[in-house]
Amino acid sequence: MSLSSYNLTGVPLKIVEAAKRIKLLLLDVDGVLTDGKLYYGNSGEELKAFDIKDGLGIKLLHSSNIRVGIVTGRTSKLVLRRADELKIAPVIQGSKNKLKDIENICHKYSLELNQICFVGDDFPDLRAINHVGLGICVANASHSTQQIAAWCTNASGGNGAVREVAELLLASQGKYQNILDKYR
Repeated sequence: MSLSSYNLTGVPLKIVEAAKRIKLLLLDVDGVLTDGKLYYGNSGEELKAFDIKDGLGIKLLHSSNIRVGIVTGRTSKLVLRRADELKIAPVIQGSKNKLKDIENICHKYSLELNQICFVGDDFPDLRAINHVGLGICVANASHSTQQIAAWCTNASGGNGAVREVAELLLASQGKYQNILDKYR
């Protein structure tokens, strides 16, 4: 058995079929790329922790021609720094209506909503999760978000959830094994 088929064990066929169409993964930040906690230093600086496994997952998606972007309600220089490090684009911060912003992104990149995967964790993400091709939430998402999402990760936000989504997309599209073989 190949590792790519192993990764899909237990994943419903409708999720695999939806994942095959994805050309753009869009991510919320706080609670998805981070653990959702806000850390403030004594000098007023804001700190966030990003999981290195998520970063590699994003790079693997890029190498397989799956674009990765950010749509988040908060605004932070740290998000721009991480996005720049990982060559993430588009980046929308301060979003008041994530679905509307995603629709604008679709228009800009000539994509359909069914080619978008969005990963969120809480109420501001519900509309986007409900209307994209593959709406996913992280393991520690709010109860309502878990009920709306098509699929929930086993990992919590900031702890490898994005990597898990990356592997799901890559395996569903038949790209996982080739990537893995490059590292052997």
